Amino acid sequence: MPFLSRRLRATLLATASAALVAATLPAPVPLGIGDPLFPHLGNPGYDVLAYDIGLTYNGHNNEPLSAVTTIDARTTEALDRINLDFTRGTVRSVAVNGLRADFEVADEDLIVRPAGRIPAGIPLRITVRHTSDPSGERDSGGWVRTADGLAMANQADAGHRVFPSNDHPADKAYFTFRITAPRALTVVANGLPAGRTRHGDTTTWTYRTEHPMATELAQVGIGRSAVVRRTGPHGLPVRDVVPAADRERLEPWLEKTPGQLAWMEQQVGRYPFENYGVLIADTDTGFELETQTLSLFERRLFTDPRFPEWYVDSVMVHELAHQWFGDSVSPQTWSDLWLNEGHASWYEARYAEDHAGKPLEERMRNAYTWSDTWRAAGGPPARPAAPAAGGKISLFRPVVYDGSALVLYALRQEIGRDAFGTLERRWVRGHRDSNAATADFVRLASHAAGRDLTAFFDGWLYGAKTPPMPGHPDWHSTAPAVKRGQR
Repeated sequence: MPFLSRRLRATLLATASAALVAATLPAPVPLGIGDPLFPHLGNPGYDVLAYDIGLTYNGHNNEPLSAVTTIDARTTEALDRINLDFTRGTVRSVAVNGLRADFEVADEDLIVRPAGRIPAGIPLRITVRHTSDPSGERDSGGWVRTADGLAMANQADAGHRVFPSNDHPADKAYFTFRITAPRALTVVANGLPAGRTRHGDTTTWTYRTEHPMATELAQVGIGRSAVVRRTGPHGLPVRDVVPAADRERLEPWLEKTPGQLAWMEQQVGRYPFENYGVLIADTDTGFELETQTLSLFERRLFTDPRFPEWYVDSVMVHELAHQWFGDSVSPQTWSDLWLNEGHASWYEARYAEDHAGKPLEERMRNAYTWSDTWRAAGGPPARPAAPAAGGKISLFRPVVYDGSALVLYALRQEIGRDAFGTLERRWVRGHRDSNAATADFVRLASHAAGRDLTAFFDGWLYGAKTPPMPGHPDWHSTAPAVKRGQR
């Protein structure tokens, strides 16, 4: 071969290497962390430590908000590209560690190309200037338009319809919210107030969480609201946010919260966060939601006389129980959802028994009757079927509510009340502010019982048929009829 100078050879090798790398890098595609139910949700390669979300609301809840989302993270592997979950907004610019970065969109991923390859173990600050559009379909999650403003309902996979994120509960982080809105409106968010500044006709409200939070639990409420404050157990700040016109009408419900907090603490121990309260919004979602420290409720739950008092009370306790089960202890994957909803349904039923004379055993026997039908329709509790295409909320089926509370009832029957109570307290204390999986619960339950419960849980959590109920051999589950030709 012809002779080449050392400098020219190095130049040619560098050029060839760059071309080879460019040729072998795959085209930008959505990534995911491999969740069995939401395979494209979340992103590998980094761990988010904190979000700082700035939003500017102009007073019209059908128009995009201007936004700046800053993500502080740490790389867990070397990255040439950074995938974020984001959709339903226009990205104006992205910077990585202070340097402008190229970006493109693929499906519901924002794919960022930093100026150079980022090694593993490096602090990462990603700043995205974007819009956040509340004008999408009402039942798809994200922003919820209310009669006087906005609220959030991000479960299960809709946080990234509001702000760029690593939108999976396995990557919890601290949050700061800075929301600017017209002075006539009140703004609330998760956590504690951290400042309020007026600028002419607008006010900027700042809130910070003191505990890490999953993106699906983020909450920002904007509207003509009254903020009602009182004190809960151990001096806990209780903050309720209601439509200003309904302040007096809703007071009989709001004053129940400190007692409900005290009852839950008797069951499982100290409340795990810095404050609590309810956000009652004049909107129609068809559900209530355990957004961290500030649970979201529809106004009609409290104003429609067709809902009996005991039922409303138990729904309030359901969302409160989630602060321990689902919020403080978050699922490792969405297949672990039964741990959230099963426990919230369990304490909802227990509260109704204690305060309204609604027998827990009667409710569990009814659930047992339906259990095989629920499993056939939606899978067993810890191996739920994937949600319907275009209807992610269909994941929330009866089998993850009373069908999963039934598992807890069977467990208490199997190991006794004392061991069960010990398990519940150890669970929320040992996994506070973190994530836990079904396998962790099985292991801790076995320890509390003093024997291996793997076989017991295999049937109750993964079986197509509901196992016999300990202590109730007369209970029967009615499976759906199988038509000829079906399997």
